[in-house]
Amino acid sequence: MVGPIVLALLPVMLLIALGKLLRGRVFTADVFWRETERLGYYLLLPGLIVHTLATANWGNAPVGRLMLTLTLSTILVALLLVALRRWMPVSDAAFSSVFQGGVRFNNYVGLPAAAALYGPEGLALGALASAAIVPTANILCVLMFARYGHARPNFRGVLLQLARNPLLVASLIGLFLNLSGLGLPPGIEPVLKALGQASLPIGLLCVGAALTFASPKTLLAPTLLSMAAKFALLPLTAVGLGLALGLTGPSAGIVLLYQTLPTASASYILARQMGGDAPLMAVIISAQTVLAAAVLPLVLAFGKASLGM
Repeated sequence: MVGPIVLALLPVMLLIALGKLLRGRVFTADVFWRETERLGYYLLLPGLIVHTLATANWGNAPVGRLMLTLTLSTILVALLLVALRRWMPVSDAAFSSVFQGGVRFNNYVGLPAAAALYGPEGLALGALASAAIVPTANILCVLMFARYGHARPNFRGVLLQLARNPLLVASLIGLFLNLSGLGLPPGIEPVLKALGQASLPIGLLCVGAALTFASPKTLLAPTLLSMAAKFALLPLTAVGLGLALGLTGPSAGIVLLYQTLPTASASYILARQMGGDAPLMAVIISAQTVLAAAVLPLVLAFGKASLGM
C-alpha cells in the first residue's frame, strides 16, 4: 500500500532534492532564488489556482464537506495550540513559529502531490482545498501575531494582510468565475494554463533551494512541537472529522494530504514582518519539508485503510 504512494510522490521529492543541489552547486546567488520564489508566489501559482478553479468540474465530489473538514480541523488545532501555550517552554516569538508550523501548508508541495495521486481530479480538489485553508490559516496566523508577536496589527492591518495574499485573491477569482458560469475568456485561458504548468516544478525547486540544516540545539524543542502538531495532531483531527462527515475516496485523500503538508515557506516572511522568530521559522520549514518525505506516504497509507481514500 505504501509503495504506490511513494512512487506517486517521488517526482515531487526529487524536484525538491534537485532544487537543493542546484542551490549549492549551480545557482548559488540568494537573489536568484528569492526573486524566483517571488515570481512563483505572486504570478505562477495564482495563475494555476485561477485556471484550475475556474475550469474545474467537481461532479459529485462533496465540496461542502471537504471544505468544512479542512476549515474546522485547522481551527480546532489552532485553538488547541493556543490553549497549550502556557505549558510550552518557549517565548512568545518562538510560539508564533510553532503555531505557523502547525497550521500552515505548502501549496508548492500540495498541488503537484494532489495531481500525482489523483490526476486532474486531484488537482481540482487540491485547488479547492487551497481555497478553504488559505484564508483560514492566514486569518488565524495574523490574529495569533496580534496576540503574541511584537507587531500588533489592528483590524485594518488584518484585512490588509488578507487582501495582499495573492493565493487568497486567486482562489476568490477562480471560484467566482466557476460559480458564476463566466469561465475564462478564450485568450486568457491558455495563458493561465501555461503559467500554472510552470508553477509546479519551479515552486518545488524553490522549496529545495530554501532548505537549511544548520540550527542551534536550542531550537530543537519548538521544532519538535511544530512537527507534533503538523504530522500528528492536524491529520488525526482531519481523519476524525472526515469520518464524522462521511468523506471517502479522493476527497478524503486530499483532506488528509493537505493537513499533513509541511508548512509554507512564506511563513518565514510573515515571521520576519510581524515580530516572530524568523530563524526558528526557517529551521521548522526545512525540518518539516525533509520529514514530510517519510511521513506523507505513511499517513496516506493509513488514510487508505481508515477512510477508503
